[in-house]
This record gives sequence, structure tokens and C-alpha cells, in this order.
Amino acid sequence: MGKVLLLALAGILAALLGERLVEFRRKLNGSRELEPVELPNCHLIKGIERGAEDIYILPDGLAFISSGLKYPGLKSFAPDKPGEIFLMDLNDENPRAVELRISRGFDLASFNPHGISVYIDKDDSVYLFVVNHPEFKSTVEVFKFVEDENSLVHLKTIRHELLSSVNDIVALGPDHFYATNDHYFSDSILMFLELFLGLSWTNVVYYSPTEVKEVASGFYSANGINISPDKKYVYIADLMAHHVHVMEKHANWSLTQLKVLELDTLVDNLFVEPYTGDIWGGCHPNGMKLLFYDPENLPGSEVIRIQNILSAKPTVTQVYAENGSVLQGSSVAAVYSGKLLIGTVFHRALYCEL
Repeated sequence: MGKVLLLALAGILAALLGERLVEFRRKLNGSRELEPVELPNCHLIKGIERGAEDIYILPDGLAFISSGLKYPGLKSFAPDKPGEIFLMDLNDENPRAVELRISRGFDLASFNPHGISVYIDKDDSVYLFVVNHPEFKSTVEVFKFVEDENSLVHLKTIRHELLSSVNDIVALGPDHFYATNDHYFSDSILMFLELFLGLSWTNVVYYSPTEVKEVASGFYSANGINISPDKKYVYIADLMAHHVHVMEKHANWSLTQLKVLELDTLVDNLFVEPYTGDIWGGCHPNGMKLLFYDPENLPGSEVIRIQNILSAKPTVTQVYAENGSVLQGSSVAAVYSGKLLIGTVFHRALYCEL
């Protein structure tokens, strides 16, 4: 009788494991193959060899690019090199990426930049917020941009127990922001189990010097975050759920969900056009290829554009799609005056003229 019971339990566990494997593969779009969508005027950006995980473009066409992310479980072509912040002037006829110098006193050796955002003050001071993972922990670094010197002056490092696994950030002022936590756990094995089991335990946190609180929760993998041009709505990409959430922002900084846009791709970072309000997403068409890197079966890249997201029927357009032979693992797409930048988690970056 005992052996029969053990066999029954083993069978149940095997069935549950099989179900989770099938569901995990489905969430990662493991069977998806891309039909290419090409853009005619594109070239790889010289000097960016270790990713361009996030990109922020100022209203005057200066683009900040975070590069060199090392993330648990994902490929890195230079795991021993610190990260960098690049600048591109998209007004130039042939824009080039220039590494920004960072002020003395900041620990460059452990710099591991992830999501970025910018706040422009009333006096036109530009503050760059950078999600950083020194020794795979989470901090938010605040810099002041000095354009004449192509440099960043480090102002402060922000740590908090609620900022435990920060992925992306949207600046709301010189010292407050929303941030996404993409995992509940910080241990790499538990992080994988969290994804594998489909636990929707990730969240969005509001931070200010006087108040820190959770403002939204229940996401499978809260990832990119951005805000509408009128500052009324916050957009959150739930990578593993294939969703973009539209949240209404309230006077006390809390968020309530208005709608969810369902997609057929894994949306990473979100860029919002300041004049149209269109949302551009850098996406992973097949997450299996990203998570289980194989040089013989490269992760592809995909860019989508979402128009009229607040309407009953938003328009979603696939702008670019490629199987990895040019660009591996796209994470962001940002536009300025007919020019498109596409960044990746760990590979190269692409410049296109639309």
C-alpha cells in the first residue's frame, strides 16, 4: 500500500512539473519564430558592444544610454567590466556614442546600470536617475548632467528595503520616483523558481525622502515603467505576462489600474513620445532564447509602437523584427525626430532613420 501511495504521489508531482514546464515555455513564447520586418536605413552604433539596456532622450535630442548590465541568469559578453553611460546627440548628421565621465568618489568598479530616467528642473538642470546593481544588489544613483563637460556629477545613492530588485524607474522630481521590482526574491535560484512557478509577487514602489510605499502589486514580472506626457497615467510593462498596464496616478502618488493591453511578445522597456503620447516598446519575441542563450540559436529583437492606448481599440504596430543575426535581445526603442534607437540587454545598439 505504501509503495502504491508513493507511486501516486510521484505521478502527481510529475504531472504538476510537466504542467509548469509547458506553461513556463508558453509564457516565454518558446515556440515563436519571427517573420522579419526590416527598416531600410539602419546601422550598428560604434562603441556600444555590451548592451544598451535602457535609453532616455531629452527634448533637445540628447540621448542617454545605459550599457554593461550584468543580470543573474542572462548572458554577458564582458562580465568583469564595469558599466557605462553613453551620450548621443541625435541632432548631428552622423551621431556617435560618447562615454560620459563620472565624478570622483563614485564606485565605478561596481557600476552595473539597468533602467534610467531623467528629471529636468525648473532651472533646466538635468538629473539622471540610474538603477544600479553593485554586487547584484539594488540602488538608485542620482547624477547631475554637466553638458559642457560631457560628465555626470554623482549626487546621492538611494537604498531602501522596498527597493529590493529594481528594474526600471521613472523620475517624478529631483528626489522622488516610481520604481518597478522585477522579482520578489533576490537569490538567483529563488528568482528562477519565482518565474517558473508563475508567482505574481512583483510590484511598483513610490519613493521620496519622506515617504516610501508600495503603490501597485500583483505583477508576474514588473519591468519597464514610464509616464504619459500629461503626467496623469503611468504605464507598466509586465514582461512575462505579455501585458502593458495603464494606471491612473493620484495626488497621493497611489496608482489604480484603468486597463490592461494584452500583447503576443515580452515587452521590456517603454519609451513615450512626448508630443504624440505613442508608446514604443523594446521586446523579446522568444524569451527562451534570451534566458537559455545559445550562439547557434540567437535571441531575436522586436520593436512595437502602441498608439492611442487609452482608447477602446489601441493600435499596435510591429515596427522592426529580426532573428538575432544583427541585434540580440532588444530591450528598448526610443525615437526622436524621425530617428530610432534600439538597445539590447547585453549585445549592441542600432541607429535607424525612419
